[in-house]
Amino acid sequence: MRVLLTGGAGFIGRHVRAELAARDHDVRVFDSLRADVHGRYPDATGVTVGDVRDAAAVAAALEGVEVVVHLAAKVGLGVDVSDLPDYADTNVTGTAVLLAEMARANVGRLVLASSMVVYGEGLGHCAEHGAVRPGPRGEAQLEAGRFEPPCPVCGLPLAPALVDEDAPVDPRNAYATTKLAQENLVTSWAIATGGNIASLRYHNVYGKGMPRDTPYAGVAAIFLSSIFRGESPRVFEDGGQRRDFVHVQDVAAATVAAAEQDAHRLTLNVGSGTPRTVGDLAVALAEATGGPAPTVTGDFRLGDVRHITADSSRLRRELGWLPQVDFTAGIAELVH
Repeated sequence: MRVLLTGGAGFIGRHVRAELAARDHDVRVFDSLRADVHGRYPDATGVTVGDVRDAAAVAAALEGVEVVVHLAAKVGLGVDVSDLPDYADTNVTGTAVLLAEMARANVGRLVLASSMVVYGEGLGHCAEHGAVRPGPRGEAQLEAGRFEPPCPVCGLPLAPALVDEDAPVDPRNAYATTKLAQENLVTSWAIATGGNIASLRYHNVYGKGMPRDTPYAGVAAIFLSSIFRGESPRVFEDGGQRRDFVHVQDVAAATVAAAEQDAHRLTLNVGSGTPRTVGDLAVALAEATGGPAPTVTGDFRLGDVRHITADSSRLRRELGWLPQVDFTAGIAELVH
């Protein structure tokens, strides 16, 4: 099949491109090569350079295409409130322009790279009240070192729980809000056009080619940058934040599997299924590099969630996907 891959020069995009090629699909890579993502000297080999906000450029890129895999986005939590217009313009307006041009070109299949951040804190389990939706953690609570979100009903500590795709959404930062807006836009496009969509909520993706030393880098890249400078990786809170770290090769395989099937209107978590703490990740990276041990700082960022881990059983059931890369092997490859 002929695939337009937006954001195909980025970290995940390069792996999706390789997976599509390995499965003998014809791939057209479309990427803005923006410097805050790719650095000053990006590799433009095989890339159609353009911005998804440019309708004429998108229309040209869509010629002859059967499926669009839409990864192009501004990622990360942001630096400060001044990032808000760029997130909204790049992620929301860019997706709207792409969808409008897809409708004009009669391209009816789309895979969207969404994110687990749309869930906020997801779900917790209270011994008294069962499954509940944690509220935001306040500054006073965090400054006192009370990092676990309490039950919103009784105030008792909550045990973390896996979130499935039917869990309530609760975006708590600019990036999360724009990813949910993208999901809503592609759903409205599918309803209006009869198109097929798969919105993939990626969890914490790591692996070869991760961007480093940018304000928008993921936690694994931030820890590695510290270690390679000979510094102890600084772990926020008490290091007990739970995440689902999933290898980029597994994410690419899930993305291509979604592109190859008539997905109708699916929303799918993409995670390894094995929760780990941020502290566990820091220790694993330090041990794999022989670098300095992590420092647990007690520092925090307002808007960070405490726990968000995936139930990816729907992806396994719908697409026959299973993660293939063991965490220890994936960390060793990343460090190498």
